[in-house]
Amino acid sequence: MNRRKFLLYTMSCGCGLILPGCKTNPVTERRQLLMYPEAFINKQSEVFYKNFIRRSKISKDKENTELMKKIANDMIESIDKYFTKLKIPNPTSNYKWEYNLIDDIQVNAFCAPGGKIAVFTGILKYTKNKDGLAAVMGHEIAHAVAKHSAERMSRAIATETGFAVADVMTGGIAGKTRQAISEYMGLDILDIAVMKSHGRKQESEADYMGLAFSSMAGYDLNESVRLWKRMHEKDKNKKIPQFLSTHPSSKTRILQLRKWIPEIRSKFPYTI
Repeated sequence: MNRRKFLLYTMSCGCGLILPGCKTNPVTERRQLLMYPEAFINKQSEVFYKNFIRRSKISKDKENTELMKKIANDMIESIDKYFTKLKIPNPTSNYKWEYNLIDDIQVNAFCAPGGKIAVFTGILKYTKNKDGLAAVMGHEIAHAVAKHSAERMSRAIATETGFAVADVMTGGIAGKTRQAISEYMGLDILDIAVMKSHGRKQESEADYMGLAFSSMAGYDLNESVRLWKRMHEKDKNKKIPQFLSTHPSSKTRILQLRKWIPEIRSKFPYTI
């Protein structure tokens, strides 16, 4: 097969996969590429979460465990009411929500696809109160609502496919250039220019959506700014440039949150 036919077939197959996978985030209205079947991803997530919980130490802190569950339930209820009011399908209607507080010093939390939530006790030092914890949980729940995991997987496939086409079109020059840059700088230029950049956009989107969920569930949005000030103090000696990270810097997040809060209060009022 000659190069022209190969490119034609490759681009046709790519369009056949990508075009049906273009969706819209129902909260932010951002266009997304979602090529992976949600049922497959949620099933894999369920297996991962079950194994993770089996290997983890569940916290005996009943007060914070109950607080975490209350915040999650408040947000899930408000999310359902939001989509019902708009008369559009709730993207979480098939989720099997689970919540666990993990006894671990990690300053972390996650919500895996399908609604599998874990909060590490190490982050409670920085959340301080119910509104700070709501800011963290709203952000993590937003990742699941927005289906960010499926989007990252889809984008990785689309990026590598596009690069393969470019490599064929340039007679292998694109591949050699990428390898040379990687060897010289110790960095993958596609990872920095595409994947990490997109990761920061997803994190900012989750911050925005998390504010919306906190607002609809009746939590104090200003605590999100105070939370990230505390996180900034924790990380102030780390010198990783933002462009090398999948997350925006604490300073960027603080500025964005302050900017968004008035808009969020107007667009996403208390609903419970």
